[in-house]
Amino acid sequence: MTDATDLAERAGDRDPRVGLRAVAALRRLLEQLEAVQVRSARNQGWSWQEIATQLGVSRQAVHKKYGRQ
Repeated sequence: MTDATDLAERAGDRDPRVGLRAVAALRRLLEQLEAVQVRSARNQGWSWQEIATQLGVSRQAVHKKYGRQ
């Protein structure tokens, strides 16, 4: 978690170049983590609706994003 913590700290940097690069890196990390958790949930038999509820999005949105992987 040190890398994520470092990125979170840099996201608040006063230099916008540093902060924006950190935000972009955090966004990529978040996308990867979400994909891992969605895959895990599906492997455990979760429905698209259950996953969507936990992510705070519609069933259609989560299925569109991950349904063909």
